[in-house]
Amino acid sequence: MTTESAPARSSTARVVLASLVGTTVEWYDFFLYGSAAALVFNQLFFPAGDPLMGTLLAFITYAVGFIARPLGGLVFGHYGDRIGRKKLLVVSLVMMGGATFAIGLLPTYQSVGVLAPLLLTALRLIQGFAIGGEWGGAVLIVSEHGSSERRGFWASWPQAGVPLGNVFGTAVLAVLAAVQSDEAFLAWGWRVAFLLSGVLVLIGLWVRLAVAESPVFLEAQRKAEEAGTEQKPPILEVLRRYRGEVLTAMGARFAENVVYYVLTSFVLTYVVTFLDLPRGVALNAALIASVLHFISIPIWGALSDRFGRRPIYLLGTLGTGVWAFFFFTMLDTKSFWVITFATTVGLVFHGAMYGPQAAFFAELFGTRVRYSGASIGYQLASIVAGSLAPIIATALLAAFDSSLPISIYVALCSVVTLYAVFRAPETRERDLAADHAV
Repeated sequence: MTTESAPARSSTARVVLASLVGTTVEWYDFFLYGSAAALVFNQLFFPAGDPLMGTLLAFITYAVGFIARPLGGLVFGHYGDRIGRKKLLVVSLVMMGGATFAIGLLPTYQSVGVLAPLLLTALRLIQGFAIGGEWGGAVLIVSEHGSSERRGFWASWPQAGVPLGNVFGTAVLAVLAAVQSDEAFLAWGWRVAFLLSGVLVLIGLWVRLAVAESPVFLEAQRKAEEAGTEQKPPILEVLRRYRGEVLTAMGARFAENVVYYVLTSFVLTYVVTFLDLPRGVALNAALIASVLHFISIPIWGALSDRFGRRPIYLLGTLGTGVWAFFFFTMLDTKSFWVITFATTVGLVFHGAMYGPQAAFFAELFGTRVRYSGASIGYQLASIVAGSLAPIIATALLAAFDSSLPISIYVALCSVVTLYAVFRAPETRERDLAADHAV
């Protein structure tokens, strides 16, 4: 190792740590809502005679957060491409943490009536807006710091913050559910998990403020200033020159997003409401599976550095599409360990898509529009994929009283992603400082 490469690696490691910590905190906040929607919000904010109907209403507000994500991606992407990645990452973290903390203080439907779900929906919109800006900045600041040879590995770490945030959120809820009665958990215990967000945000800010701005962005900014050319709004440049890349990102994102929310959010509803098993069975199975998911993502990212983004992504897409037909059959055994195994395998296959995804999407766009382009492609797919996945799965279960239609739904989504990724170019060798628009 040369004396010059050691500081570079050290700097990259610090940036990775900052992105991982911040992303973990933000996704803790975001996924906490999903878990609570499946477990308590249906009773506290959307009381209904039919438990599945109450859950469906709770998941609709869950989906509202996804609708706000493209707007967040657009606004944060615009300013992230203009003034830098770091500043916007700090703003998104504060915004997300504040909304989550406020949810922990909300009155319930029994106290204030219809105002309760309205306030919950408003805060969910703020969460969605913030997370819409978080992803692009977190993965790009890492991608633009690291070396091209290990970009897939380094860029996968902010991705790993997603299941790690889910681990923390699920763990907190699982502990609270284990040490409290159902009555205490519903009355006040669930609020503790949301109020804890205030502490986590302070930790995330302390780490994130210490990192340097992306050197690739700073160099591109310097060249633009020297050239004296007028900078067009990044979104206009994306729509003019990168339409195909945005569609590629959306298609690649489709199955990955649907599969994840079926495996992490809807599975709680299926196990607790449909199979009538204790809440702890679903939470603990999700907790174990998410830990192994977290471990798998950097491994898949490293494999994409060796074999390419497309082969690893295609493997994960095919795996999840096939596994969907085994997944619910295994849940129906009502065995904790079988449920855990089924969820773990599904999430490991998902990791094969999610691990290479950050580097893959970053490599599709030029530096001056990368934040906007990657965020828009990533977040637009979330509206029709992740936001609707728990709703569609719950509706299919209520309509057919069977999991088979849900498996078919997941498999069809996998076909969409297989087509998009198969037609995409291999990007592993690309220089992030170059312009690859066609």
